[in-house]
Amino acid sequence: MSDVTGAELRALMARVPSVEKVIASAEFAALVTEFGRTQVLSALRHALDSWRATAQLGNASVSALDIAQLQVCVGATLRTRNESRLRSVFNLTGTVLHTNLGRALLPDEAVQAVVKALTQPANLEFDLATGKRGDRDDLIDALICELTGAEAATVVNNNAAAVLLTLSALASKKEVIVSRGELVEIGGAFRIPDIMSRAGARLREVGTTNRTHLKDYDEAIGPGTALLMKVHASNYAINGFTKAVSVGEIAPLAHARGLAVAVDLGSGTLVDLTQWGLPRETTVRETIEAGADLVTFSGDKLLGGPQAGLIVGRRDLIAKIKKHPLKRALRVGKLTLAALEPVLQLYRAPERLTERLTTLRLLTRPAGEIRLAAERVQPALQCAIGDRYAVMAEPMFSQIGSGALPVDVLASYGLVIRTADGKRGGRQLLALEKVLREMARPVIGRIADDALRLDLRCLEAADEAQLIEQLKGTHA
Repeated sequence: MSDVTGAELRALMARVPSVEKVIASAEFAALVTEFGRTQVLSALRHALDSWRATAQLGNASVSALDIAQLQVCVGATLRTRNESRLRSVFNLTGTVLHTNLGRALLPDEAVQAVVKALTQPANLEFDLATGKRGDRDDLIDALICELTGAEAATVVNNNAAAVLLTLSALASKKEVIVSRGELVEIGGAFRIPDIMSRAGARLREVGTTNRTHLKDYDEAIGPGTALLMKVHASNYAINGFTKAVSVGEIAPLAHARGLAVAVDLGSGTLVDLTQWGLPRETTVRETIEAGADLVTFSGDKLLGGPQAGLIVGRRDLIAKIKKHPLKRALRVGKLTLAALEPVLQLYRAPERLTERLTTLRLLTRPAGEIRLAAERVQPALQCAIGDRYAVMAEPMFSQIGSGALPVDVLASYGLVIRTADGKRGGRQLLALEKVLREMARPVIGRIADDALRLDLRCLEAADEAQLIEQLKGTHA
């Protein structure tokens, strides 16, 4: 539409109510109470400016200047603006420790501890026994050592930081010997060679991609060597004609040469998972007992706690690491420590872990129990998405995730959505996936083999009820 004439535009602009009149109206009183005068003024001015710009093109509706209409418009703007970007979702991807969905869910004990730390002063760096300044690591140092058999421990904000700090403190301007088969890259382009470079250490590769021998380490040791390092293959597996040197083999060699062995376990676990029918994973204690001088691992993977990187090992090496300037930059805050301590305490009663530790409870959930959940959700989902799709409860496989045991899967059950006519449904499935993702509480699944798959392993009772209720009010 062409621009309006000058006279017409002046007449339109004369209809625009004053900001003060609008914001003082009864209709806007509730918005001011809810969002505050400053936000309401800003949103109202933006709405009126937008109307003026539209009026210049001849597209403005005078009814939009009605105070009731402005209240609706401004209210919608403010609610959108104030909606949290961090939202709860239904994780139906089949990946329990999903990096993009926040990894480990915390048990109730950790949640309550975080709430207390948020709302009350705490002795974060205050020694209650002496009345003097304390070390925040002291809050959990003894507990970590009890569970791992290490002499000392420290905590930073994630495992990448733990590796970076360890190398910076112990191997700057020196060589670190690593097998070529362990030069991993994990999510977010985190590469061991890059971390070494940033830490100022020089990488010395030994062996080949698939085979490394003890003699390869022996022959590589020189006057510039600082550490022998092993890195857990956390997100891939090499099979076939392979050979790797264990910590138990490499430690005597390193110690005979006056060197230390550092092991990056990645998603380190504190207990033997096979007792619950899960795949075998070397524990932190086993790694220490095998001769490792330092072990780094994550807090929010198999351990089941908050995001953190733990460094455990020899007391003298931990002391040196804690004195490095990077330690302060990478240290954790009170919320991480508040959550980590109760999670670690759960490991003092390992026989109760499947009941109390959320991550382990989800990993050990029986497929039969998940099947019953799928059968309960199926009718509500079918009704919500209509007869263009066919929803079936079917067996499927979950994975642990976050690089933990990458080739192992868990028998599970879920809902498989295909087009009702049996044809390939690429665009239809993408459209449906988008609808589910845009729900009040987004439903996150995965598309594979011409079907949208919703694995219900992570859908426990309370979430199941909420999902069914949400689906009842939805028509795709």
